Amino acid sequence: MSTITYSTTHTFTAADLESLFLSVEWSSGHYPEKLVQAMQGFKTVISAWDGSKLVGMICVMDDSVMNAYVHYLLVRPEYQGQSIGRELVAQVKEKYKDYLRIVVVAYDKEINFYANCGFEKSTDASPMFITTLWT
Repeated sequence: MSTITYSTTHTFTAADLESLFLSVEWSSGHYPEKLVQAMQGFKTVISAWDGSKLVGMICVMDDSVMNAYVHYLLVRPEYQGQSIGRELVAQVKEKYKDYLRIVVVAYDKEINFYANCGFEKSTDASPMFITTLWT
C-alpha cells in the first residue's frame, strides 16, 4: 500500500486533472483547461497524492457560514478501497463542522459510501441539472 499525502493546493496541471477525471469516466475530464480554472474558484480543494501522482480530490463551495456543497469527490479506481475518499470527506467534515449543512449530490451507486460517511438521503428533495456533460 502506498503512502498517501494530502494537500490544499488549488493549482494543478491540466494533464493531472484530465487523467484523474477520466480515470473515473467523468466527462468533465475532456475539459482539462476548464478544470484548471474551476479549481481556482472552489473555496476548498483537498487533494490526495501518491508521490507526484494525483490520486483523488474533493472540492467544496460554500456560503461562508451556513451551507457547504461538495461538488467533486473522486478517487482513481486503482486507489479505491484504501480509505482515501473517506479521509477526504473527514477533512471536509472537520473544516465545515460549524456549518449547518453539508450537501452532496451522489450518484445512486455511491449512496452507501456517503451514508457510511454520515450523509442522509433526502426523502423530499431531488437533484436537478441543466448540463451538457454526459456523466
